[in-house]
Amino acid sequence: MSQILSTINNLEDLKKLNSNEMNSLAKELRNFVIENVSKTGGHLASNLGVVELTLALHRSFNSPKDKIIWDVGHQSYIHKIITGRKDKFKSLRQIDGLSGFPKRDESKHDAFETGHSSTSISAGIGMALARDVKKENSHVVSVIGDGAMTAGMAFEALNHAGDLGTNLIVILNDNEMSISKNVGGMSQYLDRIRTAPTYSRMKGDVESFLNRIPAIGNKVYKTAERAKDSVKYFLVPGIFFEELGFKYLGPVDGHNINELLSVLNRAKKVKGPVIVHTVTKKGKGYKPAEDNPGKYHSSSPFEIETGKPLKKSNKKKYSNVLGESVIKHAKKDEKVVAITAAMPAGTGLSKFKEEFPNRFFDVGIAEQHGVTLAAGMASQGIKPIYAVYSTFLQRGYDQVLHDVCIQNLPVTLAIDRAGLVGNDGETHHGVFDFSYLSHLPNMTIMAPKDGKELKKMIEFAIEYNGPVAVRYPRGYCYNYKEDNSKDIQLGKGEILKEGKDIAILAIGKMVEKGVNVYKSFKEKGQNITLVNARFVKPLDNELLDNLMKNHNTIVTLEDNSKLGGFGSMVNNYLINNNYDGRVLNIGLPDNFVEHGDVEELFKRCGMDEASIIKEIKKKINGSD
Repeated sequence: MSQILSTINNLEDLKKLNSNEMNSLAKELRNFVIENVSKTGGHLASNLGVVELTLALHRSFNSPKDKIIWDVGHQSYIHKIITGRKDKFKSLRQIDGLSGFPKRDESKHDAFETGHSSTSISAGIGMALARDVKKENSHVVSVIGDGAMTAGMAFEALNHAGDLGTNLIVILNDNEMSISKNVGGMSQYLDRIRTAPTYSRMKGDVESFLNRIPAIGNKVYKTAERAKDSVKYFLVPGIFFEELGFKYLGPVDGHNINELLSVLNRAKKVKGPVIVHTVTKKGKGYKPAEDNPGKYHSSSPFEIETGKPLKKSNKKKYSNVLGESVIKHAKKDEKVVAITAAMPAGTGLSKFKEEFPNRFFDVGIAEQHGVTLAAGMASQGIKPIYAVYSTFLQRGYDQVLHDVCIQNLPVTLAIDRAGLVGNDGETHHGVFDFSYLSHLPNMTIMAPKDGKELKKMIEFAIEYNGPVAVRYPRGYCYNYKEDNSKDIQLGKGEILKEGKDIAILAIGKMVEKGVNVYKSFKEKGQNITLVNARFVKPLDNELLDNLMKNHNTIVTLEDNSKLGGFGSMVNNYLINNNYDGRVLNIGLPDNFVEHGDVEELFKRCGMDEASIIKEIKKKINGSD
């Protein structure tokens, strides 16, 4: 381990360092993070961008008395390393290891758990008000990125904080991008500040000068304050934060520790809410990440020298299949458009953006707006495909219900990263979408068994006159080699293997596991029925009726929470139709699933092939 980093075991050690040692530590931390993330995978670019900022924050403030809240939280690696978790860092994002996000049960220095963006200011206001109610004396610091600042929740919190006037420090970490290049008015506004900081510097100089004039200086300054609008609007178009009630400090070089310490010490003295605008470079210190920060936002293990991933595959990812499918239909139908919420690359829409720039809409980190935008388009005859991660669609639940389903509008929700996603853990698993969508009237829900079926489902969804959710997992496509299935028909599943006694109804990713379970039974001389359900809603009632007549055990497989999921829908039908056989629902338990390798997590949840077979045997032997 590097020389200075080896001596840093807690925050007290950090505070003993001089300026030169702090700068050396920053370099050592970058090398340490690169070395470890190259093995474990993780959020690299964002963490390399906040090294000096993190050191300055912990040098200036006293955690855990002072609360530091990391928006999104994937940029908290440096924070973890210097708050006593350095020796555990090799276990980052591994099962039973350190989380890639702040975790309150992991350290007293993790003030608030975050995984979705734009929450830190709201949480910070809550902590500041709690401090005030308890009459405590401490600082609350919310760190938020410029991309996260585009979300409605951040604006709501800024508005509230400015009205309250309580002491709160907001660090605006401005690296000019979230995952992909930022879009929207806020991004343009911050760009103007970055490129024209004249007003901020001049304002501070004038204030300091006038206040030093004996007797009249303060009065002169207050008079000037009343006439400041013409000056500030001339020099910087719109002092947005100050108009909301914040004191604005910056922009400051986010990689200069001395400058950061100076401005943070000023911020601590401000009465009321203050914005500290820092400008950083995502991926700083590692050229591949500097050149392509989007690629290294969340990277798999890679070769440090070249930046190339350690594992390569010729398989196609579900996201790529989605992107290709949307392009195919857009070429045939000019009414087809694509929408994403700051995820063009992650959702597979980058090529669509290049080919159809006038029919591609990136709303930024504003998932709710994305849903209603799609609804507005659909109401005018456009065919929008909104590609969004399952965990982030949760933020647009009311809009799906109110703006899409009530009006029965033909919006296609292409729900990526469904099911267990692995190393990002609880905040990113997409295991509730069946549950929160299935009870909405007018909603149709599908999940493909493989990449070929995803193409067919997108085609069906585009032509269907109503809301459709097509839900698919992260990663490489499964390929069901015996597939000769027909086109998708509303509410119709397909029998993959026909047998007797036991019927397995699998949905989406779980069809692959169902195939392996079927093979295991067949090897032991028992032919069972395997069904690719395809639809969660509407269910294939005719198929279920036939299965009830000919099978004494019905098993459902899904990578969604068992509560309110596919199994619950099947159960409801079986009960209402007086099925007297055995029923076994296999899905995710009623608790939040930790981070780790997806297959390891399936095993822990009793959803690997061996566990499924064991549960089926218990059920048919009556030993449960």
